[in-house]
Order: sequence, then structure tokens, then C-alpha cells
Amino acid sequence: MTIENTKTYHGEEVEKIFFRPSFCGTDADKLGVRVLYNMPLPTTVQVWSRPKNVLQEFESGWSGGTTGEKLQKTIDMRRVKAESKFSSEDYASLVFEKIVGNVSVNQGDLTGTELEKAETELFRMAIAEGVRSTLWIGDTKGEISDNTTFDGIFRHLADMRDDIQAVIITSETTQKPEALEMLKGCWDNATPELKALRSEGQLAYFVSSDVCNGYIEKLDEWGTDTAYIDMMNGHQQLFYRGIPVIEVPLKSYSTSSFSDFCMLTDRRNLVLALNTADMPENEVRMWYNPDEMENRQRAVFLAGAQVLDSNLVSIYYTNY
Repeated sequence: MTIENTKTYHGEEVEKIFFRPSFCGTDADKLGVRVLYNMPLPTTVQVWSRPKNVLQEFESGWSGGTTGEKLQKTIDMRRVKAESKFSSEDYASLVFEKIVGNVSVNQGDLTGTELEKAETELFRMAIAEGVRSTLWIGDTKGEISDNTTFDGIFRHLADMRDDIQAVIITSETTQKPEALEMLKGCWDNATPELKALRSEGQLAYFVSSDVCNGYIEKLDEWGTDTAYIDMMNGHQQLFYRGIPVIEVPLKSYSTSSFSDFCMLTDRRNLVLALNTADMPENEVRMWYNPDEMENRQRAVFLAGAQVLDSNLVSIYYTNY
């Protein structure tokens, strides 16, 4: 059986159906960064610092005051195209597998709506993973990865190398630091401005899978009842000194740098911008090609990422 109905989504449909389910709510919390939708082009982000020393001796009239410093960054939005194709048999199997897994579906009476939902979910997951990985390792120069659609966080960090608090671990390093040492080192090396944001509850550690697993193994070694329970049930959420530790799985992607990393920053300092409204060609389309006997999917939208303030980044990473 082939799935031949063509489906096309535009504008707000693309945002509501394909992006907000992936980058809002609990999924956005796991991603850990600030997500902006359909900001006016060119997309700029403004951050105001709090005014300092606003208290003055009382006297009549206006004595003046201090204003907060404004930091403004422009996000380079790039036009992105996501495409996939499957043979009609494989595609039908994938879609029907998602339907079979839903206990509320009557398998003897499958409607077009149920098929459409399954197709949409299949492509939505593919788009979400593509955006997530590019958010971190995208590099228009092609030095960090072969994903050149838009510059990700590591590309921006590489350009900021002289301005951020970074410890680079090379092959000449006598001993590779353990995960716990990297977490502690990021805090110790952080600027006073970054440490001062701890009370606002937005600081987070972003770590590679190896660092995350190393930290878990260290926690499991401690002979406490809590460690035993976590080892049996799994660690639902990792923290270091009250700061969330968020795993950034990139092992399946080829990266020459940042293979192991541990970064401390404010969540609001990392921005992902998506735009599905400002270009008439922005759409998601799914159709069946009878000549090739395959189902095809395509999404066209604008995407970009930015690190707002280099002063709010403390990182350890390997560079072999």
C-alpha cells in the first residue's frame, strides 16, 4: 500500500505543527536554550543589564540615575531546506508502525486523518533532530562539521575563543581531566558576572555524552542510599551544586573539535531563532512521486543561532 495524498503546510501551520511541539515545553527544557519564533528580519536580540547603584541620598527633584547597559546581537538567519525520501513500501511500514503503537486507533478502520498525523509526526521528529544537531555543530565554514546550513553554538564559540574563559585539552595534556574536575573547573574559571547569575536560576552545564556518563559513574560510586536508588532507577535529572547538567549527544555526528566538552553558561545566553513566516516559500510538503515510487518530504524555513555574551561562558573542551 502506498501513501499518495499530498500535504502542504504554510506559515503558522509550520510553526504550530512542526516546531512548537519540538521546541516548547519539556522538549525545550531538555534542549536548554532560548528559542525565538518569527522575529522580524533582520533578527536582533537585545539584552539589558540591571542598573547598578541606583540608591541615592534623598533630596527634592530629579537627581539623575544610571541606565542599564544594552547588549545587542544580530542572528544570521539562513534559509534551510530539509529533505527525506523513502521507498513507498518502507514509508508505508514506518507510518503504519506509528499507528499500530497507538492503542486508541482502530486498525480495521484507518482514516486519512490518522495517516496524516503519523506522517507528520515522522517528519517532525526528523526536522527536530536536524535543527538540534545544527544548533550545536553547524558551521558554514565547514571546519567543525560538514553541516554548513547555519552557524551553530560551537562555531560562534570558536570565533570567540580569545574572549571566553576556556581550558583546551590537547593530546599533549598529561592526563585527561575527569568529569567532576571539568564541572568544578568551569565554575572556578567563570567570571564574576556569570557566577552572579546563579541566584536567577538560569545557569546550566552543557556537557558531551562522555562527560555526562563519567559524572553518572562518579555518582554511582558513592555508597549512599540515594546513589543506590538512582543507580537502580536511573538519574532523571543531573545537577552539580544545584546547577542542572544537560547532556548534548553529538557522538553520531562527525566533529573534529569539541568531542568532549563541559560548558557553564546562562540558558538565556544561547539563542536558537526559527522563522516560518517571513518568506513566501517557507513550507513543509509531503508527497508521493509515482515515477520513482517513493514518498518525499521537504521543509523550507529560516534558522540561526547565536551566543550573546562571551563573558558569560566558561568551557573545558578537547581539541585533538
